[in-house]
Amino acid sequence: MRSTSVLITITGRDRSGVTAAFFAALAAHDVDIRDVEQVVVRNRLLLAVLLDLRGDPSALRGSVTQAAQALGMEAEVVVADDGAEPTRPRGARSHVTLLGRPLRAGAFSHVAGRIAELGANIESVVQLSTEPVSAVEMIVRSSDPKELQAVLMRAADDTGVDIAVEAAGLRRRAKRLVVLDVDSTLIRGEGIDVLAARAGVGRQVAAITERAMAGELDFATSLRERVALLAGLSESEVHAARDALRLTPGARTFVRTLRALGYVVGVVSGGFTVFTDRFVRELELDFAAANALQVEDGRLTGRLVGDLVDRAGKAHALARFAERFAVPMAQTVAVGDGANDIDMLESAGLGIAFNAKAALRAAADTSVNVPYLDTVLFVLGISGEEIAEARV
Repeated sequence: MRSTSVLITITGRDRSGVTAAFFAALAAHDVDIRDVEQVVVRNRLLLAVLLDLRGDPSALRGSVTQAAQALGMEAEVVVADDGAEPTRPRGARSHVTLLGRPLRAGAFSHVAGRIAELGANIESVVQLSTEPVSAVEMIVRSSDPKELQAVLMRAADDTGVDIAVEAAGLRRRAKRLVVLDVDSTLIRGEGIDVLAARAGVGRQVAAITERAMAGELDFATSLRERVALLAGLSESEVHAARDALRLTPGARTFVRTLRALGYVVGVVSGGFTVFTDRFVRELELDFAAANALQVEDGRLTGRLVGDLVDRAGKAHALARFAERFAVPMAQTVAVGDGANDIDMLESAGLGIAFNAKAALRAAADTSVNVPYLDTVLFVLGISGEEIAEARV
């Protein structure tokens, strides 16, 4: 028997048993479920079912209408003409995450308008969280995901809203290893600046940093020059500087949530092991890589020991840890803020720029520009409810 395509939509006040009662009415007919979606917003339910019907559409319409009336709800039944197949959507699907503090209707309208201008289609919208920022995730189908990302990056600049775009599919939920930069990512500020202040060489260190930022010095040279200025600083002062460091808001939640969900989490830093050792213990991180300060007779010598963790070294460290934990590089995530994170973010399956400088934002897959590290979880598709569960 030839089948007829039917779309049924039920709306009204949500209550226990609505879905069961509605599908009991459908069970009295010869139907195959093609697609189904149910959403509840502020106690209002919307249930949509696409099905293939073999039999009389009017009889099905009567059953659905009767069931809806008994529940105090409204029903709409749309029957395709002559059993025509619904048009199958074309293009690739992308997760588009919007982060705002607040997320205003005008900004949302602007983003939706840019999507429509591309001829792309928003298939679903879900609220991930309202705190510490409002986070909304859309599934968008487009013919050119790269063009979609480029357009939405411009929309982010226009609206001041953070917009993350990532290909939908199994790869997104397959991410299993996350590596964080430390300075200005895991922690507030720069660890070397705290050491320099205690050594009384804050201005000199800042001047070298400025030259490096201007491209006059590479990272390795600038780091060695800054470390040389720390010569003579006592271990007790180094430990005091370590203890004075403060985590970025949301850092504990970020790490705790990922670990609860089974991720491997660690840090790769162009800073120093004396700092990363603290956070490995404090946050129960799975791995760390950083530069080691040489100490003799209880004081810094002004030199480093061991391999240098610079821009290239960070990418190598990520690859090394991915191999150690048997995680393919496509399933890794890297988060950082500076130019020396570029290679690491480009090597990772997903590179996220966090309150980053322009050079890194240009190289990253996506950017987050709010001062809470746990908002990066929303880019990974982790909801506020899942974050709350991890606190238990």
